[in-house]
Amino acid sequence: MSTVAAIRTRLVAKPGFRAVTPERRRRRRVQLVWALLVMNVLTYFPGSLQLIPFPSIVGKLIAQGALPLALLLVLSVNRPARIRPSVYVFLASLLATEAVIASLRSEFLISALYRSTRLFLFIAVLWLLTPWWTRRDLLLVRTHLLVLWCIVGSVVFGFLIAPGASRPDGRLVGMVWPIPPTQTGHYAAMAAGLTGVLWMSGLLKRGPALASVLTAIPVLLLTHTRTALIALLVGSVVAGLSLFTARSRVRKSFAIAIGVFSIGALTAGSLITTWLARGQDTQQVTALTGRTFVWDAILAQPRTTWQTLFGFGLSNKSFNGLPIDSNWLGTYYDVGLLGVSFCIAMVLFVFVGAWFTPQGPRRAAALFIVAYCVVASFTESGLSEASPYLLELTLAASLVYSRPAQEGAE
Repeated sequence: MSTVAAIRTRLVAKPGFRAVTPERRRRRRVQLVWALLVMNVLTYFPGSLQLIPFPSIVGKLIAQGALPLALLLVLSVNRPARIRPSVYVFLASLLATEAVIASLRSEFLISALYRSTRLFLFIAVLWLLTPWWTRRDLLLVRTHLLVLWCIVGSVVFGFLIAPGASRPDGRLVGMVWPIPPTQTGHYAAMAAGLTGVLWMSGLLKRGPALASVLTAIPVLLLTHTRTALIALLVGSVVAGLSLFTARSRVRKSFAIAIGVFSIGALTAGSLITTWLARGQDTQQVTALTGRTFVWDAILAQPRTTWQTLFGFGLSNKSFNGLPIDSNWLGTYYDVGLLGVSFCIAMVLFVFVGAWFTPQGPRRAAALFIVAYCVVASFTESGLSEASPYLLELTLAASLVYSRPAQEGAE
């Protein structure tokens, strides 16, 4: 044992050598758990073009198998199992419970119960991750941003290898892993926004931040995803205003952005209008690409009192074969008014918590995420199911969790 200790001491003493301590191993496992959660919500879309095609059953097993693996891994690092009290995760647990109750009376019982069970397991993993919410190094935020960079990097790689095939219908999609343009735009916008917030907060150097943003923004523009772009702009403004009086780089960035926006509006107004129109006429734009017709049909559907309160059970967020593409109407259809109230309570809790969080990177990042999710929720669904939006709203909730005064950095 003395020989082993001596060797370890000499290795640690070498310049640049970092011993793999138990704390570092735990941190890496926590990061892997979060990456597996992202993998779980990275839905596999069969039939999409891929650089390396593989059977759809394999893709679905990879995505769906990531959740039980994350549960086992978080139990291995969180021993004995301990959790922190959290109003947000408690509300999410109520939402999952109500989803199970609604699914028991669903027309498609098996699929509805499968989705509600998946939501329960997803929230169980979130509960077990609560001990790492208060870390001063923003471990979960940095991990999420790293995973987003990997996703955007895979999209760029696919575009460089097959530029034509990666833009069916003129919108950029993922080719390494099949990612539709709306989700590709979401990941690119979230990566650009979080990078910008961390840079404005002084937690990222200019070089990596600039490289990330200059990669993510073109990806977002090539997806022609209007919702993600608008949500990114709103979230960035809200986060920037929260740091406006504390950071000179924020004030300089706002001045530059206003100048660029003014010049762009004057010189490239027609180009911007063409990009926003996306080849659609006025009627299609005002109907939000046909979404409003689906929404009107959902609201006009006859319902019993039970279905009004509890919904029809978790579905694939479609109505008569058409995507609902609205968190609030999708939640109303699946879990009724009770589910909508739980979602509203979760969003309000994070927003109010961020509002009363001291000025700094935690508050700015939380405000960016919650503002982004609120804007995107009007034409995207996900807060009432295991999805990127629920995961990112949880990330915002972790940032506004109050740290006990006597607690040190973990």
